[in-house]
Amino acid sequence: MSPDRPHPHSLSPRGLAIAGWSAFALAGGLFFAIAWNVGASSSLVALDARIAQWLHAHGQAGLVAFMLAVTHLHSTPGIIAGSALFGAVLARLRHWLWLLTLAAAVGGAMLLNLALKGAYERARPHFDDPLVTLGTYSFPSGHTTAAVAFYGVMAAFLVSRFYDRRLRAAIVASAIVMIALVAFSRLYLGAHYLSDVLAAVCSSTAWLVLCLSGGHALARKNS
Repeated sequence: MSPDRPHPHSLSPRGLAIAGWSAFALAGGLFFAIAWNVGASSSLVALDARIAQWLHAHGQAGLVAFMLAVTHLHSTPGIIAGSALFGAVLARLRHWLWLLTLAAAVGGAMLLNLALKGAYERARPHFDDPLVTLGTYSFPSGHTTAAVAFYGVMAAFLVSRFYDRRLRAAIVASAIVMIALVAFSRLYLGAHYLSDVLAAVCSSTAWLVLCLSGGHALARKNS
């Protein structure tokens, strides 16, 4: 970046704080609303079952193969490999706070997911001829959780380095599309219910906001 290049438009520190805490409160509130409905076996649980059965009954071989590729790419080993590669890029660029943010966001989100699975102990969808068979709990989705953290940090990093608003919007949109694709792959393969992936998006978004806010605060302190 040349020294005379204009600084990208962004929110003020106060604006960032308001936006961040608003996102945290909204994501956290939605998570607990979903979790309450799942625990209370409300109409959301019945909707979950209907959607799971419909998707399983209408599975197509070609799409199943694609969704399996998506879900394997975003498994725990896949996310760890992707994070290691992204982390190596950050280290080469000497962006140590971004590297710390990535480690905290992805690692913390995965640990949080394990804790939530143990707390709610929801069984996975059951089919006579399942596409995937897993022995772990269902709520919330681990793949979706990790995808939100990974693509969230990557999008935030790229947005901080580019100045064109359309490019920034494209970066954020691409991250959302990837997260949605991972979430849908878990639904389509019968590994999770709709509420599992929605809750994962909410819980991981709340954690991501905390990590990005912490990284931003450290960057301002060291500047």
